[in-house]
Amino acid sequence: MTSAHAATESDAPRTAAEGPATGPAAGASAPGITGVLRARRLLRGLLDPTPLRSYPALDRRLGARVLVKHENLQPTGAFKVRGGLVLLSRMTPGERSRGVVTYSTGNHAQSIAYAARATGAPCTIVVPEDPNPVKAEAVRALGAELVEAGSDLDGARVRAEALAADRGARLVSPGDEPDLVAGVATAYLELFEEAPDLDAVLVPVGGGSGAAGACIAARAVAPGCRIIGVQSDASPAAHDSWRAGACTSRPNRTRAEGLATGRGFALPQSVLRDLLDDFVLVGDEDIRRAQWWAMSEARTVAEGAGAAALAGARAVGDRFRGGRIAVVCTGGNASPEELRRCTAPG
Repeated sequence: MTSAHAATESDAPRTAAEGPATGPAAGASAPGITGVLRARRLLRGLLDPTPLRSYPALDRRLGARVLVKHENLQPTGAFKVRGGLVLLSRMTPGERSRGVVTYSTGNHAQSIAYAARATGAPCTIVVPEDPNPVKAEAVRALGAELVEAGSDLDGARVRAEALAADRGARLVSPGDEPDLVAGVATAYLELFEEAPDLDAVLVPVGGGSGAAGACIAARAVAPGCRIIGVQSDASPAAHDSWRAGACTSRPNRTRAEGLATGRGFALPQSVLRDLLDDFVLVGDEDIRRAQWWAMSEARTVAEGAGAAALAGARAVGDRFRGGRIAVVCTGGNASPEELRRCTAPG
């Protein structure tokens, strides 16, 4: 996607009346495929498509033809940059001038910081204390203010909400934002255009925007493909919310930062309840092994969340033996500690 983007009425900034900056309206609806196509038009010329590659060693390990979608090669090292650019580009100039505040364990933070720099918006990111140093430094390098608060994502959320209210800034939820879902769904349009005959796609789930985007794209262009979410059993809030049919809170103990959410998010859950085919839990040790497989067999550095889909593919491997599946490497921003763990014996 290298041509310059030409704004249209459908993907120009929103023109809501100026007023206090807020997040999306309560009960905001998830985008349909039209919204995803508009997001792809907006991103044309801003981001290049990411590669979809196969690795014989992974095929042998999983007993299936395995395609890896390399969202770790995005400019921020993760798929979420798609959503950040869509959301910030569609804000009004007045909203952008007041700035944005969000909370994140890292990749969403980089996405919003990157998009804020691209659109000239002041940006504050609240992260849990003792963040991944790779992600924290990346946020600072993009010019955003980094605030550490709380022991987990919920603690960071409380501080972010207070900062946004004090400053009159736009609070950006990591999950309950239609523009974020539409943006990340463009990754799955790319995937299905290259591989329209897949049996299944496995998607890591933290807040659930990526899995929701995968479901929306699959329903429209690959209805025969099964979408399977994967989350750590140490932080199963999204999985348990999907099973229960209502957003729930759960302990949040995983080492995989991108999966570390303690509660379900309403907007992605509304999509997953209707469209997700299955949802599996894997252990942090399974994810660690999958990081090593990615490194040794696919020559790919994947952070924990980025390797979770591969761990999930191993967990459900018997269902698709001899078939064609895809896993999404959603991010490659592994900390030095993660890299040491995934290369350790055992």
